[in-house]
Parts: sequence; structure tokens; C-alpha cells
Amino acid sequence: MDALALERAQQRIAEAAARRPDPAVLEATLERSRMQIETLAEVAAGLEASVPAQVSVAVRDGLRTEVLPVARHIAEIRGLLNQTIRRLERIEGDLLAERHARVDDLALLVDLVSSGWRGVDARLARLERGRAERSIDVDELIGHATAA
Repeated sequence: MDALALERAQQRIAEAAARRPDPAVLEATLERSRMQIETLAEVAAGLEASVPAQVSVAVRDGLRTEVLPVARHIAEIRGLLNQTIRRLERIEGDLLAERHARVDDLALLVDLVSSGWRGVDARLARLERGRAERSIDVDELIGHATAA
């Protein structure tokens, strides 16, 4: 081996050894890292315990804020529907009364027309009886006149 190459290798080893951190500094850094990881674990555990409760409160507040106006609208719609149902029932009753009145009017009209026709029939019967009686009288007169 070349003495120059050996010297360069030894120089690189020395530089690497010089760059190597001090074991005490390395140990202090590791200790700080462990403490920070433990602190992080404690904060994560605290969040894990408190986040569901906070989310629950936030959801409840959000629903209360959003659902309350909807509940008012539903109550208003229910009131309007009840009012509409009452009005429809009243209209239905009015229509039924109107229908019964029209049926009564029709019955009266039928009675009037029937009695009118009965009167016409009675009058025609009287006229026919009167004509039949006159016809008999005329026949008797004609019979008496031809016999004499």
C-alpha cells in the first residue's frame, strides 16, 4: 500500500471521529427527546379524553341552533294544516246542505208537475164524460127523430 493512501485513510478516520458527537451531548439530546415524547403522549391522552365531550357539546349546540327554527316552521305548518282541514270540513258540510236543498227543490218540482198532470187528467176525464153524455143525448135525439 501506498503511504500516501494510508495517510489519507487515517486523516478521514480522524475527521469522522472529530465530527462524532460527544456521548454526553448525545445522551442529553436523547433525554430531552424522551421527555418531549412523554409530554406529547400526555397531551394526546388529554385530547383523546376531552375531544369526544367537546364534539358532543358542539354537535348539541349546533343542532339546537339549527333545529329550533325548523321546529317552529313545523309547528306553523301543523297549525295551517289544521286550519285548512277545518275549512274543508266546513265547505263539505255546506256542499252537503246545498245538495239536500237541491234534492228538496227537485222533489217539490216533481210534486208540482205531478199534481198539474193529475189536474189535466181529471179535467180531460170530465170533458170526455161530458162529451160521452152529450153523445148519448144526441144519439137518443137522433134515434127519436128517426123513429118518429
